[in-house]
Amino acid sequence: MEQLGAGGLRLARGPDRATANDALAAISDGKVGLDGVLDDLNRSAGAAFAPGRLTSWAFAWDRDDMRSARWWPQGITTSADAFGDERYAGREVVVTTSYSKKLAGLHKGSRITVVDITDPTRIRYRHVLLVSTALEGDQLTVHPVRAHAGGIVWSGPLLHVAATEHGVLTFRTQDIVRVTSRAPDRLGPTPEGAVAGYGHRYVLPLHCAYQPVTNDDVEPFRYSFLSLARTGGGASMLAGEYGHGSMSTRLTTCRFGPDHHLDDAGNGAVAHLLEPGGVPRMQGAVAARGNLYATSSRGRYRLGSLFVGQPGRLREVRDAVPVGPEDLSHWPSRGQLWSQAEYPRQRLVFTIDLDEVDKRR
Repeated sequence: MEQLGAGGLRLARGPDRATANDALAAISDGKVGLDGVLDDLNRSAGAAFAPGRLTSWAFAWDRDDMRSARWWPQGITTSADAFGDERYAGREVVVTTSYSKKLAGLHKGSRITVVDITDPTRIRYRHVLLVSTALEGDQLTVHPVRAHAGGIVWSGPLLHVAATEHGVLTFRTQDIVRVTSRAPDRLGPTPEGAVAGYGHRYVLPLHCAYQPVTNDDVEPFRYSFLSLARTGGGASMLAGEYGHGSMSTRLTTCRFGPDHHLDDAGNGAVAHLLEPGGVPRMQGAVAARGNLYATSSRGRYRLGSLFVGQPGRLREVRDAVPVGPEDLSHWPSRGQLWSQAEYPRQRLVFTIDLDEVDKRR
């Protein structure tokens, strides 16, 4: 795929929140990191049938998560994105995102879900709330992260989450904190001296944010979804726009630096446009085996599509994946694409075997 010039798109990195995040850890049970979550998984998922011409395997969340009217699954990444041996601490791990709808007057923001799939017959997981901290003098405030979280990329110790018109949000896995209150309707320090996370046992505070910057003559880019783009010269983030009708469906890449942050030379991380872009209702895209693969939803009652090929020459395979497909991730050694479906009672994490896709091209 040809990579063109910047097209007037950049991502400007904001200040980090290390001091405020340390303050949160100090009044909680401390930083436990990803290891602490993986040692305390509290929910079970099970293998499930997934409709679709190209779907090869799937698992379903537990009953409450399958039916939740509040939490809607979106992004997906795996330990194969983050590490050369495709494992974290010897485990095969999937990390997904969900956003909250406002219910009973309360919007809980967004969260990640950490899933251990090392043993596919015993899949365990736990939700971790995403939060934003700030210090006002000696006063710590904690707020929910109000993002659609339509995509996620795991790069080394960092998780990069799509925030649509607000760019990309970056979190450090080592900053995960165990809180002391399980109150479902409270967040942050409580009058009783505890720290709450809207019922979650663990919270992950924002490390920094990348705000989108554009030239005056360029339409602002919507960071709807993200994936890892592996290249001979290193790794990049592939981002794309969900759009329908006359809306744009652009695709960009932005290189990662050696510290796993987006590469910022001082004037912002440059986002390179891929021309001529994607397809309508694109929910996720990933580059693998020299091709671009993109999911597209066809509504709440019809199976989704997978598009395959080069930008501008993507071929649609209809009824390829379950209803409501979202973000995409590539697991190289497995020869698979990973995605998930968002609608209640149809929520699955599913795989697509690339060998099978190649046979149908």
